[in-house]
Amino acid sequence: MLSDGALRMLVLLHFNSLGFTPVQLAWLFLLYEVAGIVTNLAAGWLAARFGLAATLYGGLALQIGALVALAQLDPSWGVAASVAFVMGVQGVSGVAKDLAKMSSKSAVKLLAPKEDGGLFRWVALLTGSKNAVKGLGFFLGAVLLALAGFESAVWGMAGVLAVILIAVVLFLPAGLPGRLKSEEAWGGWRSKDTRVNRLSLARMFLFGARDVWFVVGIPVYFQSVLSDGSAEGRREAFFLIGSFLALWIIAYGAVQAFAPRLLGAKGQPEAETTRKAIFWAGLLVPIPFVLAAAAWVAAGPAPWLTATLIGGLLLFGFIFAVNSSVHSYLILAFGSAERITRDVGFYYMANAAGRLIGTLLSGLSYQIGGLPLCLTTAGIMALASWLAARRLSSV
Repeated sequence: MLSDGALRMLVLLHFNSLGFTPVQLAWLFLLYEVAGIVTNLAAGWLAARFGLAATLYGGLALQIGALVALAQLDPSWGVAASVAFVMGVQGVSGVAKDLAKMSSKSAVKLLAPKEDGGLFRWVALLTGSKNAVKGLGFFLGAVLLALAGFESAVWGMAGVLAVILIAVVLFLPAGLPGRLKSEEAWGGWRSKDTRVNRLSLARMFLFGARDVWFVVGIPVYFQSVLSDGSAEGRREAFFLIGSFLALWIIAYGAVQAFAPRLLGAKGQPEAETTRKAIFWAGLLVPIPFVLAAAAWVAAGPAPWLTATLIGGLLLFGFIFAVNSSVHSYLILAFGSAERITRDVGFYYMANAAGRLIGTLLSGLSYQIGGLPLCLTTAGIMALASWLAARRLSSV
């Protein structure tokens, strides 16, 4: 997750500094999200067939390969060739990340204690720490780009990740399940549990609501505000943007880890947790619309708007984190142990689909209507997530 966050920031800031448009920047991440959709569907079957340890090793190895490939990028290539190449490398990185994430999340369902809210606590701890590490990756990517340059940063991350893979292979504790028993054929993607399917739909719109502003819109706006166009100004902007996104992700992870205590999960019935999931989904909806109105009133970059965006997006992150943590618990609570890798895979397929939609809309909405349209689109996605979550109460 550290290298995944760092790689995203490296690619975004490096190519934005080369003059790529918002739509071109969005294209760089599209195959990454498409790969996440395909991987999460296939990963459940792969884990059931070959074991969670094998999919974890595969994810780490593919990420190393993606970093080594990205280091071969030639600055003399044209825009079309550069976009196509980076899209392909990002696709491999997307496969790597989702193999590793699906493996770890499925293992929690099988290994965590079930009594006294133990599953919710373990899921929240894993998810929160994962996102805190990814947030550090955003900061690391910005720092490496400013201090070491693009190519050196990529090679350095590949080397460190290779050491980590060797350590995982040598020291992974016994107990991570091998091949899982399952009598379902390859084609059993969609869950037989209506709750899993409806939760997955809510998850898709939830992450779309975040990535509409997170992937392109806000970083590009901040760079336009913080950089004066000089080399020194760009480096300073890299640090500040990376620091904000890192802070956002780290705080998001911390709130996720705290969510079980915030929601009183200890000894709480599943139906009550579902009700709270619907309530918190509703709280998220007005924030992007309020920020969009502020951006429309400002009609361009302004110090008060930047301060409003920072405060509003931190509040968005707090509520978003609670929603995400509850979803991560409910998918494991709803999913059956016999096909947990497939239920989790289907759920994270929806997660990746939401990121794909959000990524595409981020570039398109920002280029067509600037920050106001970008944030309005995020609000529409948040509204759709709440409407989908409400259907859980009727199951």
